[in-house]
Amino acid sequence: MTTDTPARLLQLLSLLQTPREWPGGELAGRLGVSRRTVRRDIDRLRELGYPVQATKGADGGYRLVAGKAMPPLVLDDEEAVAIAVGLRAGAGHAVEGVDEASVRALAKLEQVLPSRLRRRVSTLQAATTPLTSGDGASIAPETLTVMASSVAGQERLRFAYRAGDGTESRRLTEPHRLVSTGRRWYLVAYDLDRADWRTFRVDRVSEPFATGARFAPRELPTGSAAEYLRRSIRRHSETYEFQVTFAAAAEAVEAQLPRWLGAPEPVGADECRLRAVASEPVEWLAVRLAMVGCEFVVESPEELVRCVRELGGRLSRASG
Repeated sequence: MTTDTPARLLQLLSLLQTPREWPGGELAGRLGVSRRTVRRDIDRLRELGYPVQATKGADGGYRLVAGKAMPPLVLDDEEAVAIAVGLRAGAGHAVEGVDEASVRALAKLEQVLPSRLRRRVSTLQAATTPLTSGDGASIAPETLTVMASSVAGQERLRFAYRAGDGTESRRLTEPHRLVSTGRRWYLVAYDLDRADWRTFRVDRVSEPFATGARFAPRELPTGSAAEYLRRSIRRHSETYEFQVTFAAAAEAVEAQLPRWLGAPEPVGADECRLRAVASEPVEWLAVRLAMVGCEFVVESPEELVRCVRELGGRLSRASG
């Protein structure tokens, strides 16, 4: 039996936030109190602004009204651990669709978790291995959460960085945005030592530390962090242009492609063409195009044409 009224109210609210109707008798049994106490607790929640709706019947029932502005979400221990583990697993790879908002959510959740639950999350994640992983390098979720908190709090961030050629340095930055390309995470930030904007691959960052020093946001040279990153990658990487025609509607193809490849242009009702610039190996691009799930023709460059032809031959031979 929960004798502490505030604790019982939180437990009741946690149950009601499940999308179902709870009979009064079942709530009383879960909380270890009488139905009369449940009714009083429901009235208290209403006074606090929670839209609890009661239904008539032999046992009566209660549920939260959908579609209205809600006070803060309340999670029990198991739910909080499950969400944190799920967000950590997604944040460890630059998974398509797991963007900065998810990392910010993880940073907020881990900030309010009590130490006993943080230990459970870390223990559970250390003891599990995902069956599949993203194409990009793994990243410690703690690295992302420190960065996300610094971005949200406009707090200067210091970290160690290893460049592509192996050169190591210490950086002091004003972090602007975290950007996911679908395979990797990047930090777009103003580098104070170099007095210029820079992009950093997060999998090459170590020892991130929020200094506590606040800063006023600067204006990017381009309109968005995603566009700045796109131009930076093209400027510093070996890139190539490619053109592919798909035998499917543009909307269907776009839904199957990583966002960083861009959007195909409609050619007809059931045909579209993608013109884009890539810095990934042509072997990876060939496999990714094949995963779209429709007929396609690679028009350029010749290196990609050959790669697709060789890949098709190997798959055909493998099938006997």
